[in-house]
Amino acid sequence: MDGVKVVVAILAVVVVLAVAAFAVISLTSDDPRYTAHEMLSLGRYDKYDGLILEVARQRNIPPELIKAVIWKESRFDPTKKGGQGERGLMQITEVAAADWARAGKVEGFVPTMLFDPKVNIEVGTWYLRRALDHWSEKDDPVPFALAEYNAGRGRVHRWMKDSGQGSTADAKDLQDAMDFPGTKSYIAAIISRSDFYRQRGEFAEQ
Repeated sequence: MDGVKVVVAILAVVVVLAVAAFAVISLTSDDPRYTAHEMLSLGRYDKYDGLILEVARQRNIPPELIKAVIWKESRFDPTKKGGQGERGLMQITEVAAADWARAGKVEGFVPTMLFDPKVNIEVGTWYLRRALDHWSEKDDPVPFALAEYNAGRGRVHRWMKDSGQGSTADAKDLQDAMDFPGTKSYIAAIISRSDFYRQRGEFAEQ
C-alpha cells in the first residue's frame, strides 16, 4: 500500500511540474503550441541545427529559412516519405535529386540516400539556392523561391502571367494569382516560422 502511495505522489508531482511548464511556455513563448511540441520532441527539433548552420553558410541561405522549410516539410522526421515519393527532412523528389546529382557529378547516387539527413539537406538547399538565384532580381525572392520549391517553376511563371504583370509581378501579385491554396499557406507558414526562429535568436550565437 505504501508503494502505491509513493507512485501516486510521484505522478502528482509530475503532473504539477508539467502544468507549471506549460504555464511558463504560454507566458513566455510567441508560439506556445510550437514550443510545447518542441519540448515533447525530446531534442528532435534541434537535432539538425549544426548541420543546418554548416550548409547555410555554404549556400548563403539564412539558416532560419532552411530550418523553417524542414519544419514545414517533415517536422524534422528524416524517415518521412511523401505521397509522391518525396523523401526525408526536406521532402526531396527523385527528379530534384537527379538534377542535383547530375549538376554535382555525384556518382553512385540512389534515392534511398535521401533518408540520410546530411545528403537530404545538401540536396534541398541546392534546389532552394537555385530557386533563389533564379528569382534574385525580385525585391523579395523568397516567396517566389518557396513557390517554386513547392509547386515547380513552371507554375510560378504561369501565376506571374495570370497576374497580368508578367515578369514584373511582385510577391503580392504572385499570391493573388495563385490557384493553389496549399502553396499560399505553405509560403506563409514557412516565412512566419523563419521569422519566429530569427526573433528568438535560434542561430544568433552560432
